[in-house]
Amino acid sequence: MKIPKALLIDPERNTVYGGFAVAVSIWAFSYSVVFGQVLILAYYAVWLPLILVDYRRFLRQLSSAWLPLLLAAYVCFSVFWSAAPSVTARTAVQYFSHIACAYIAARTISVRTLTIGALAGIFVVLLYSLRVGHYSADVLDGTFNFVGAFASKNQIGFVASLGIYFCVVFLAFLRRGRLSLILTAPIMLLSAYLLAISHSATSIASVPAVLALVALLAISKQLPSRYRRVIFVVGAGLLVVVAFVAMNLGLMDFVLGIFGKDSTLTGRTYLWEQGWDAAQQSPILGVGYAAYWVQGFSEAERLWNEFYISARSGFHFHNTYIEALVELGFVGAGLISLIILRTLHGHVSAVVFRTWQAEPVILAGVMVLLLIRSFVEVDILNPYIMGSFLLYYSYFRLTPVPVSRPRWTPAGLVEPNLAKG
Repeated sequence: MKIPKALLIDPERNTVYGGFAVAVSIWAFSYSVVFGQVLILAYYAVWLPLILVDYRRFLRQLSSAWLPLLLAAYVCFSVFWSAAPSVTARTAVQYFSHIACAYIAARTISVRTLTIGALAGIFVVLLYSLRVGHYSADVLDGTFNFVGAFASKNQIGFVASLGIYFCVVFLAFLRRGRLSLILTAPIMLLSAYLLAISHSATSIASVPAVLALVALLAISKQLPSRYRRVIFVVGAGLLVVVAFVAMNLGLMDFVLGIFGKDSTLTGRTYLWEQGWDAAQQSPILGVGYAAYWVQGFSEAERLWNEFYISARSGFHFHNTYIEALVELGFVGAGLISLIILRTLHGHVSAVVFRTWQAEPVILAGVMVLLLIRSFVEVDILNPYIMGSFLLYYSYFRLTPVPVSRPRWTPAGLVEPNLAKG
């Protein structure tokens, strides 16, 4: 049986396959630790073979991906100065292939398909966690939080916050008919419920901020481009002022107090200090990608012991930039920061300075969510996690998806995307 190539790689026609691929990816990102390598193999299986369908699509405009490719190359080369070369080599290859899968996704599926697949995947993931129903006691702040099938409340909180976000943007910008409202309602309710009982302060606080930004960008649709620019400049200035005032007047303590926390963020400030001290040992290049949290290394073992991490894995400095400084030095931290800023600026400027479209609004919201979380979580430095996949997908969507040109053959005009596979 021959399958039309367009049903696999044409963003206008591959909603079914693309949505399925995204849903499989989210399941792999969430539960590969639970179900093992079979989910990672499934993740590769839905993306990598698409290269064989139309390899020219992925080679066109490849130079636009130079910044993530430079980071991936740097991560791989860090094996030469890594404190744990074998760990760095394995994880670096995984991260590189993870970026490649995000690149393929960005070249083959639309933002609407991404949203539909994300909603389907998140719904199944949250249903499974609800069925597992595990709770975990936080020995540092004495709270009892829902974690489901995840390892921590922050992981399930992130998934639930994405569920709410994608529900809102789908209903606001992408739905077609009343059936969409009926289908998204259970996902919205389940996401909101699990977010509430997870008690993840970062996830709960970030959702309103991101939705407010999306609402502002949506309202700007009614304004001429010159007024959008004024609003953007004024809004950015106010944001800087509010952030400065919040830091100096203790508003952060007030916000955290709502969630029963204090300014130490349950030990995160101590972790930041420890991370900064560790970064000073090798400030330029770092200790090597994934080469700090290694069993048998004294500093990692000490911190695992102090924070009661009996599994001796799955821990980090709860700050993307400090984690990057420790593992990749100022060079790596600079590269990852450039990727975040370039992606955020690209999508926001597309809304403010060009013809208004829903796609950059949605991806700008995703980037703001990741940016907020980057100061207290590490969502984008590891392979096989949702945050890094969304980051690189958003980056690669800055470049228009290449369209295969028709070509003449002895049999006549052939459209590559519509030809039979």
